[in-house]
This record gives sequence, C-alpha cells and structure tokens, in this order.
Amino acid sequence: MAELSLQGKRILVTHADAFMGPVLCEVLARRGATVMSSTDALLDPQAPAALVAASGQVDVLVANLAIPSPTTAATEVDEAEWRKVFAALVDPLPRLCRAVLPPMIARRAGKILVMGSASALRGIRGATTYSAARGAQLAYVQSLGVEVAAHNVQVNAIAQNFVDNPTYFPPEVQANPRFQERLKREVPLGRLVSASEDAEFAAYLCSDAANCFVGQVFPVCGGWVQK
Repeated sequence: MAELSLQGKRILVTHADAFMGPVLCEVLARRGATVMSSTDALLDPQAPAALVAASGQVDVLVANLAIPSPTTAATEVDEAEWRKVFAALVDPLPRLCRAVLPPMIARRAGKILVMGSASALRGIRGATTYSAARGAQLAYVQSLGVEVAAHNVQVNAIAQNFVDNPTYFPPEVQANPRFQERLKREVPLGRLVSASEDAEFAAYLCSDAANCFVGQVFPVCGGWVQK
C-alpha cells in the first residue's frame, strides 16, 4: 500500500465536503491522482450527467453520497422522509453511473467505488429509512459490478461503520461519554477506524492493483460485536 500510485488517474469525488469526501480528496491527490471534487447535492435528475460532462475524462468515480441519518421509528416514517433519503443516497447513483460508464466501456478501463454503509448489513434500531437506502446502494453495486466486469470496468463498494467522519461521527458525538462506552462495548477495536485508514483502502480500490475485484462489498467497521 505504501508504494501505491494513482499517477495519471482522473478521479471524480462527489459530495466532497461531507462524509468521507475531504479525506478522500486529500489522500487520492497525495497518491498522485488528479482529483475533481464536487459539492453539488445532485438532487436534480440532470445534475449527475452535467457534472460528468463538465469533468472531462473520468477514470474513477468515487460515489461518496451522504445525508444525516434519520432516527425515526419505522411506524412513524412518512413519505417525505423516505423520499428525501432515497433522493440523496440512491437516485444519484444510477444517474452518475449511466454518465461515466459508456466512455469507460469504450476505453475498456475504469472504476466506480461507492462509499456506503454497514447499516445495510446489520439491523440498527431506528434506522430503517437510512439502512434501506444504503442497502439499495450495495445491491446496485453487486449487480452492476458483474454486468460491466467483462468490459474491464470494476465496480465495488465500501460498507463502513464506526469510521471517523464529520457527517456521522462529528467531534461532539465522539466526545460524548455514552458514545465512548458504546465503542468499547460494540467495536472490538475499541475505537473508530481513522479517516485516513478508510481513505487509504479506498485509494487501493481505485488503483490498478485492485482490478481483480468486481461487484464486491468490503466492510470497514473496526469489527463489531454480534448481538
């Protein structure tokens, strides 16, 4: 990993000011990539295609999509909450992929990496809307990954939880004694995975060294205690 280089690769990072965006841009650039960062919410159906068109050649798309997670009881989730979360996390993904994939397929080279959540892999009380949206992302990756693999395009996802980031674990949350006890109770590492650890793994998946992975979902969670 220390010798990994992304020299010459043009990488588009979405929601670059949220979730893993800031550290991803920093690490990918340090590894030699030309990073094109976007802070557009991508809620307009035409926005993803416009962003890709304005970015020029995209060798790697890092679909880093984020929205604060609602904590609504399932019986109280209304249409507005469901639509808002899916509009932010799910709807932009196929639109982005439809825009970047034809040139990648034509070049027989390209990667898409989705920064997802392990909430889709483990039941979390009070997170039905968010978990469902994150699960949709992962299902899309698994199917798309095997569909485009024959074109030498690799699509994968990181499903993370307990990873340091400003959207889901801001400083005030990390400083809370109850959260610190939760880490000790639920996470075998006893700490959050650092932002740089996660971003370095993402950089590896963006590199040619990871060409053998297609349609895979990689949990990055610091481990968790099964209940």
